Amino acid sequence: MRLLEQLVVGVAATPHRRQGREHGPSPRWSPVPPGRYALAVIAFRRIADLWQRLDVVLRDLSLALLLGVAALVPALHGQGTQVGDLPARPFDALAYLVIALECLPLAVRRRRPAVALVLVSLGFVLDGLLAYRTFASIALPIALISAGAHLERGRRLTAVLLSVAYVPLAIALNRLGSAERLDGYVVFYLILVLAWGVGAWLRNTRAAEAERRRHVAEATRTAERTRIARELHDVVTHHVTAMVVQTEAARYLTAAPDRLDSTLSAVTDTGRRAITDLRHMLDLLDPGHHPEARASSTAGDLHALVEQTRQAGQPVEFTEEGTAADPAGSAEFVTYRVVQESLTNALKYAHGAPTVVRVRYGKKEISVEVSTEGSGSRAGSPGGSGRGLTGLRDRVDALGGEFSADEQAGGGFVVRALVPAGSPS
Repeated sequence: MRLLEQLVVGVAATPHRRQGREHGPSPRWSPVPPGRYALAVIAFRRIADLWQRLDVVLRDLSLALLLGVAALVPALHGQGTQVGDLPARPFDALAYLVIALECLPLAVRRRRPAVALVLVSLGFVLDGLLAYRTFASIALPIALISAGAHLERGRRLTAVLLSVAYVPLAIALNRLGSAERLDGYVVFYLILVLAWGVGAWLRNTRAAEAERRRHVAEATRTAERTRIARELHDVVTHHVTAMVVQTEAARYLTAAPDRLDSTLSAVTDTGRRAITDLRHMLDLLDPGHHPEARASSTAGDLHALVEQTRQAGQPVEFTEEGTAADPAGSAEFVTYRVVQESLTNALKYAHGAPTVVRVRYGKKEISVEVSTEGSGSRAGSPGGSGRGLTGLRDRVDALGGEFSADEQAGGGFVVRALVPAGSPS
């Protein structure tokens, strides 16, 4: 299509003489205004689009008719695909039938490749035996290429039958006085095999491309499912873990109404935040929904995250150094997820144990460290699946950073991440 567009540009450039006094013997060339070129390109693309919408039989019929008309041109007589080298015979009424038999079946060369190949081959045999030597005989290699590319069933049987049928054709031509030698018949047969091979190569290439696209689509779907699962894990696990721990603690506060009310309020707030985050995620997954712009969770929300964890009964010391880059990007989002998952694990496996969160913003990277002392209590907390740390490692690796999660010598665990980030503007 690009080549044809360039041709349109060439046709659109027309010679125009300068008005008034001539400054040279040759005309001055000037292209048509850009508006006309744009209209020409649009018109061409619409025609191409309409052509692609036509049924494949109608599109192939145009090739068949074009070849048939070309075969009637006297200058092209004897210029087709020939074997046998018999003396040319003048055209008569039967010649037109032979031309039709060779050309018209090409209309179904993709829809019914076997039918097209058989009919074209029959026309080619008649053309050779009657020595019309029409240009329409070029339809045989075209039919062979199409059959090699589009024939689904009986490919080997078709190739064998055509090869066997070639032998009596060569014998008949020889008895009719053909001067073709044996090596000539062999070379012509190899040319036909090559045409079939070209079609088979096109078929294999098309199949390989379809398989590649299938693998790409499957990999894309898998990656999207993984991303959705990761986001659901990060959002749901943290909030639900906090709610479970807070609710479990509320069972022991029945004798202290003030503390019980505060704990239940924290549970309610956590549930509301979970619903808000889930709704935002569903909005992002729904292609037909266009929510208002909402900033992703970034390091700027870390204070609220730490405070929520404290309300769940986890003593957290939070230290923040430097200034986050503006605007917020993937680095800060990943930083938020690292702290969120680490605090979730602290609630699960070391509830009540002192936890320290350190975040340092540098010019080229963000350093995160979350450590928890001792094992604490796991009363009432749900078990883990290991998906959280794996997801964090994948997030950090995707940005080219470093991630580690290890147990400490004196008990507890520490999570470290080095997330690459751009320099602040």
